Amino acid sequence: MHVSFRWLACGLLLSLGFSGAAEAQSLSKADQAVFKPKYIKKQLLNATKWQLAHPKHKLTDWTNGAFYSGVFAAYETTKSQLILDSLMAMGNRTQWQPDRRYDHADDIVICQTYLNLYRLKKDRRMIQPTLDVVEKFRTVPGKEVQDHGIAWWWCDALFMGPPVLVKLGLIENKPEYLTLSDTLYQQTYRRLFNHQQHLFSRDASYLWNAAGEGKKESNGQQIFWSRGNGWVMGGLVQVLQELPANHPTRGFYVDLFKEMSARLVQLQQPDGLWRSSLLDPAAYPGGEASGSGFDCYAMAWGINQGILDKATYLPAVQKAWVGLNKCLSPEGRVGWVQPIGADPRRDFSAESWEVYGTGAFLLAGSEVIKLK
Repeated sequence: MHVSFRWLACGLLLSLGFSGAAEAQSLSKADQAVFKPKYIKKQLLNATKWQLAHPKHKLTDWTNGAFYSGVFAAYETTKSQLILDSLMAMGNRTQWQPDRRYDHADDIVICQTYLNLYRLKKDRRMIQPTLDVVEKFRTVPGKEVQDHGIAWWWCDALFMGPPVLVKLGLIENKPEYLTLSDTLYQQTYRRLFNHQQHLFSRDASYLWNAAGEGKKESNGQQIFWSRGNGWVMGGLVQVLQELPANHPTRGFYVDLFKEMSARLVQLQQPDGLWRSSLLDPAAYPGGEASGSGFDCYAMAWGINQGILDKATYLPAVQKAWVGLNKCLSPEGRVGWVQPIGADPRRDFSAESWEVYGTGAFLLAGSEVIKLK
C-alpha cells in the first residue's frame, strides 16, 4: 500500500526535529500553521468525525473511555453541537452505565465522560450508575485485589480509575472517594514506580529483582512502555485539574508530574514523538502516536498551568504537536498507533489506528491551542 511522504515523516524522519527554544522559534511555515487555533479546531473536528464514523469496540470499553475523554475535550475546544450531540447519544445508548466489572478500573473509565456531561446538563440519570458502582467498589471486596494484592495493579489504571473517583467525590461532596483514590494510587506508585528511571513499569511482571534480572529490551535496558507512562501522565492531568489548590495530597501529584515530565522530555526523539519502548527507541519502527499524544497533552497542560517551565518544555510540545499532525491522514485517521497490548510492540505503521490514539490526539490539541 502506498504511504505518502507526509505519513512516513511521522515515524521515520528523525532528523526533522527541533531542539532548544531558539530552534523551536524557527519552525517552518508549514509547521507554524499547525499551531493556529483555526487549524487546530479543524484537525480536532476532522479526527473526531472520522473516528465516530469508524467505531471499533463496545461503547463502554476502556478504549472508548479514553476516546470519549478526548471527544469531550474537543467539544470544550470547538463548542461543536455535532460533537455534543454525539456525546449525549453515546450516554443515552449506554444508559450511562459503566462496563461489567465493578472493581476493574478499565470498566469505569467511560464514567469520566458521563461525569463531564453531568456537569453540563445536571441530569441525575447521567451520574447515578457511576455513583452506584463506585460505592460498591468502595465497600465490597473485589476480584482484582484478591488476584493481585492491589486494585490498580497495572499503571494504565492510573488514567482509568483516579479521575472518576476524584470527579465524583467533588461533585457529590464525598471526600471518602478522594481518600480512596489516594490510597489506591499510592499502592500502585509504591509497587510500580522506578525511582532511578522516574518512570512506571507496566505491571509487576516488568520489575527487576535486586540482581538486575528481569524482562529486558534488545539493548539490555529495562522495559518501560511509552503508552503505559502516557496513561499515567494523562491521568495526572485529569486528577490535578480537579483537586483544589489546598488539597493535602495535591503536592504529591504535582511532584510526580514534574518528575515524570523531566524524564520523558529527555526521551523524546528528534521527530517529536516517543517510541513504544522508551529506553530502546532504535529497536522500534517509528514514533508511536498514542503515548506521544498523552505526553504532548500533559506537557502542554503543565505549561498552561505554570507547573512546567515554558522555556524548557515548549520546544518539546511544539515538536510533539508537529509530529502528531504528521500522523493524521487527510481524512482524519490518526495513524502510527500501537495496537492493544500490555507492552511495547513493533507491529504498527502509518495504517495502524485505534480509538484511544484518537483520544490522545484530541486531548493534545485541546491543550496546545491554549499555549501563548
